[in-house]
Amino acid sequence: MTDALDPATRQSFLGLLHAQRVWDTDLPAFGPEGAPLTPHALFFDWFAEAVAAGQAEPHTMHLATVDPDGLPDVRTLMLHDVDERGWHFATHSTSAKGGQLAARPYAALGFYWPAQGRQVRIRGAVTACPTAESSADLHARSTGALASALVGHQSEILDSPADLARASDAAWDRAREEPDAEVESWTRYVVEPREAEFFQGDARRRHIRLRYRRTADPATGAGAWERELLWP
Repeated sequence: MTDALDPATRQSFLGLLHAQRVWDTDLPAFGPEGAPLTPHALFFDWFAEAVAAGQAEPHTMHLATVDPDGLPDVRTLMLHDVDERGWHFATHSTSAKGGQLAARPYAALGFYWPAQGRQVRIRGAVTACPTAESSADLHARSTGALASALVGHQSEILDSPADLARASDAAWDRAREEPDAEVESWTRYVVEPREAEFFQGDARRRHIRLRYRRTADPATGAGAWERELLWP
């Protein structure tokens, strides 16, 4: 048995798909020779420029992990912080991605800011933050975010929308009454970058790709960043 597609519907889709254009705007220049020594510093600069350019939801990103069968899995979520440790996000440790990270603590992040034709890719090991830091992360967010966390059951089978509505209503009531309520499974994670790539699109397809790679300093054993350009 195959999932046959209606030819007319598919042709309509292809017409819409092929009519789309990329970067119908002036793109910023990027001189990699003047890039900061660390990917963190360049990310701060590009993030601020994305906000100034009016990019919608620049703090959203794709998180890629590996499932129990060794197959890739990806979803979109929010960036919570960037510091000397790496890029931070949070989720339930009992969710699908939480289980995948427990089994294989490595991940890739992807940011796309079409307002400026820019992408940022981060790859590295993932570490769960201490309980106190995870709790502080949860309670620094909105009442709605706390209510969502209190609902729980992320990635589990849902029998009906009515079940979700009941659980959500109860969670909202509790979040308002107990703003310091704890959610044991809520965990903040940090991706410790081994590689970070910054992509600047170009209308003539002369895209600039600057990659930072973490290397060990032979003299001190401390980590250092090596920068290199990639063919687009």
